[in-house]
Amino acid sequence: MCEQGFRLRLPTALSAWILRLVGAGSGTEEPTLPVASVARRLGVAPSTLRTWDRRYGLGPSRHTDGRHRRYGSSDIGRLELMQRALLSGASTAEAARYALEQMPRSGPPQPEEPEDPPGVSGADDGLEVRSRLARRLSTAALAMDVGAVQRMLADTIAELGVLPAWTGVVEPVLSALGARWRGASAGAEVEYLLAECVFAALVRATPVLDEPRNTRPVLLGCVPEERDSMPMYALAASLAGRRIGAQLFGVPLPAEVLAVAVRRSAPAAVVLWAHRRGVADTRLFARVSRGRQRSRLFACGPGWDPAGLPDKVELLTDLPGAADRLEHVLVGGRG
Repeated sequence: MCEQGFRLRLPTALSAWILRLVGAGSGTEEPTLPVASVARRLGVAPSTLRTWDRRYGLGPSRHTDGRHRRYGSSDIGRLELMQRALLSGASTAEAARYALEQMPRSGPPQPEEPEDPPGVSGADDGLEVRSRLARRLSTAALAMDVGAVQRMLADTIAELGVLPAWTGVVEPVLSALGARWRGASAGAEVEYLLAECVFAALVRATPVLDEPRNTRPVLLGCVPEERDSMPMYALAASLAGRRIGAQLFGVPLPAEVLAVAVRRSAPAAVVLWAHRRGVADTRLFARVSRGRQRSRLFACGPGWDPAGLPDKVELLTDLPGAADRLEHVLVGGRG
């Protein structure tokens, strides 16, 4: 029980799933990330991370020299727990305490600084907005109120933009609901209802381009065994908002069909999405790159093993970075 009678409403299964995802242990040789990379991964501003470090002690614990500090896996794990708690309705201070209780860090605790007084904007404003929108979306989905879910999705996309809405609100809510009902039949209908509404919202948020900035399209698809194609809808909508024309195959195509589609479309770039580990076969790139018309090749998503990718294939680790990179490759920058 937190202060002021607040009980964190993270289901036990969700907490365990997050801990398995991020890992509670760290070793001396673990990879580390700078603040900019962690901010991009979490969808927050670097200034927000610095505020959390200063106020709650949720900062990086690794040092590369006397000036630069880097986040290890445990540091990132605490931040992800904090973000999930915020999306479940906790205040920033309550979410920070929860993260530190679940994954304590070594060394003396750092004293908290006071919250910003009412009416004063702080670095956490953006996350508080996303937390509010996520709570409203979850409430509408749990009530099976299709109209409210549709309105919430439209409002969220209009307020934040497609990719910030996806990474900061929609995907965390979908993940939380999926973890909550995983392995049970009762309650799964909520996740399915929300997923259908999200597909429709992303399609509605994708404008039809009369004159795209790119002369040849970017082909967006999934590896044949991938089940989660929704991130590609979000990426297509974001690219269309930048007037980048894309050809989206939301249904995963068999390898031979995908190869034919690439040959007939002659795209400037091919992006293949893989979310689950073990389903992405790097030999797929060799099949789609045959022919006289050459395309830039990109692997997108956490399902790809960076070490196994061919040299000519570029890895796109997150959707905001993917949209920026594709725009740069295709047209050289924002128009």
